[in-house]
Amino acid sequence: MTLEKLKQFRTGVYTILGKAKDALFDLMDAVLVTRSVYSFAELSVSPVFRRQWPSVYEAIQDGNPPRTELMKLYIKQLTPTEKIVLAGDHTAWARLNASTLKERTYEHQVQPMSGVKPVTLGQGYSTIAVIPETSGSWALPLLHERITSFENPIQKAAAQLKLVCENLPTRPISLWDAEYGCASFIKQTSDIAADKLMRLRSNRLLYGPPPPYQGTGRPRVHGDKFKLNDSTTWWAADQIVEVNDSKMGRLSIRLWCNLHFQQSKDHSMNLIQIQRLDEFGVPKTKPLWLAWVGLEMPALSSFWQLYCRRFAIDHWYRFAKQRLHWTLPQLSTPEQCQTWSDLLPLMTWQLWLAHGIVHDNPLPWQKKQSKLSPGRVAQAMAGVFAAISTPSHPPKPRGKSPGWPTGKARLRRIRYPVVRKSTTTPKKEQPKSA
Repeated sequence: MTLEKLKQFRTGVYTILGKAKDALFDLMDAVLVTRSVYSFAELSVSPVFRRQWPSVYEAIQDGNPPRTELMKLYIKQLTPTEKIVLAGDHTAWARLNASTLKERTYEHQVQPMSGVKPVTLGQGYSTIAVIPETSGSWALPLLHERITSFENPIQKAAAQLKLVCENLPTRPISLWDAEYGCASFIKQTSDIAADKLMRLRSNRLLYGPPPPYQGTGRPRVHGDKFKLNDSTTWWAADQIVEVNDSKMGRLSIRLWCNLHFQQSKDHSMNLIQIQRLDEFGVPKTKPLWLAWVGLEMPALSSFWQLYCRRFAIDHWYRFAKQRLHWTLPQLSTPEQCQTWSDLLPLMTWQLWLAHGIVHDNPLPWQKKQSKLSPGRVAQAMAGVFAAISTPSHPPKPRGKSPGWPTGKARLRRIRYPVVRKSTTTPKKEQPKSA
């Protein structure tokens, strides 16, 4: 990564950003160099924001970033030799006090207090991101879109995955949480060129392949039942591997092939169970159930490490809400919320392109990091912007030319326009004859 590559990326974004691109660029730079603010308008006092405070809201109201063009620009920044790993999830932007906001729905939100329902009022956003590293908190969003009231998270994620895979150079591996481990998601993504690794809830019911036709009656569609929470329904695993990890300890990994959901009998998948064991081989915790749907399955011993990369998108959600001030503005329309949300992937990709350039600049109470996180890179972005400047243009001053009257003189000229006198003398009227 070099400063020139980051500068070219910012120039390419500026050319396709559309309306209000100068103010939007200043707003993004202000967010990246501002660690904490109390109100959204406070970003206008940043030294990199060269406009007045109303321009913060006017830029979001007038701007409309092209998400598809920006997604293609993000994909060009990927290294073509690496295996592309995607992660998908959705989160809520709570708007409890916005009673007049259009398409405000009930969304799932985890509450820190026990006994409280995990529900909030607001808008849901679905995200699909690239996970560039095997460990860490980096997630690079390709699409971050609002879930309308006419669709659900499964439909939105399937549409996003299809659009992304059509523009990727190779077949990716996509990682999904337990909400997407269902028959509906498997059927909606069956024609997409992407491998899927999904977590399954422990109360899921699967079926094995049907037995051969006996010649009488209707052929069976499902085989024997396989209940994940009932070990008496399990049959012998097709493959068993034990791994000793420095962090997780002793792990037992089992594989069952060719299982399916009741509603998706034509789409088979492989079932993986990951169980932590103590020194005597007794299970320590509840098992982790994963489902693989794809062409070439990775090594069985690496499945748990591969799925752990999915948690990077959860880190990005927390980073977007806390450091990028995603949920800070109280915008009045869903279109403005979407415009503001489109800037979050842009800012994240700028941090990623700069993470190999900057040095760690911790605060006095922070420990040094050898592997910089997105927050640590953001602390050093002020120096990066000073070196590469900005492709946006400075604001134009209001008003007319210097010779044009201003203030009360201009107001008098508008109310009482000057009437030019004629240079010719009028003819004398002849007296009327009697």
